[in-house]
Amino acid sequence: MTTERLGTRLDTPTDATATYVFAVCRQLDPGALTGLTGLADGFPVRGLRFGSLTAVVQHVPAAEFTEDAWQQRLSDREELEHCARAHHDVVTAAAACGPTAPLALATLYRGDERARQALAADTDRFAAVLARIEGHAEWGVKVYLPAAAPGPAATAPPGPQVSGGGAAGGAGRAYLERKRGLHQAREQHHDRALRTAEDIDTALSRLATATRRLRPHGPELTGEKHRLQILNATYLVSSVRVRRLLEAVAGLRQGTGADVEVSGPWVPYSFVGEV
Repeated sequence: MTTERLGTRLDTPTDATATYVFAVCRQLDPGALTGLTGLADGFPVRGLRFGSLTAVVQHVPAAEFTEDAWQQRLSDREELEHCARAHHDVVTAAAACGPTAPLALATLYRGDERARQALAADTDRFAAVLARIEGHAEWGVKVYLPAAAPGPAATAPPGPQVSGGGAAGGAGRAYLERKRGLHQAREQHHDRALRTAEDIDTALSRLATATRRLRPHGPELTGEKHRLQILNATYLVSSVRVRRLLEAVAGLRQGTGADVEVSGPWVPYSFVGEV
């Protein structure tokens, strides 16, 4: 969707404020936004009509949202988490009123009129997205299997003996067999992980309107040393199929022996850019 980022268009702003856009929706109850601070204290989060749709917006101090200022904010983990949480809180509040298409973090325009013009140019796309996600929510699924056991160390065979090489030869063969066995065990574990991930994704995809497969997180991100993430996926699921989804997850846990973690319902962030 077309946006005009403040950082790329307004590095040295002349206006005191810019317009930050959180989301686009069909209908919005202003009361749902009461009490939300958004990204800037002292400026109310509000609706901005454009045609038949409404953008959820807020004025923000332009000098604090230039390219440099925003990059500094993003480089600070705590500040980034604060901004992401504030953005999500506003989007979630708007979504309680009806289908809502979230916009990316840091979507800004020079002012309300420029925001209205730019968003109106994408009215058809927004309308298609809202129609697609209406009555749906996003559900995340992460699947884990126990990490492959390292197995006994395949120690090197003793050095050659001065006489009678049979013992050394036997030890060498045993060493190679142990190495081969460990390699085969790792391959089998990897193949099982792939089959399990595909089986679970296939079963859940049958219940979803749309799916997205994400790169599984490694131990450095999950902090898990004893289990391996084999599936990281998200599903756009109709409200009438949620119960079946959760029942399917329970059955897959039992049938595969994998740890299947499900989270949701979420505003469908992952599915608003595909129309």
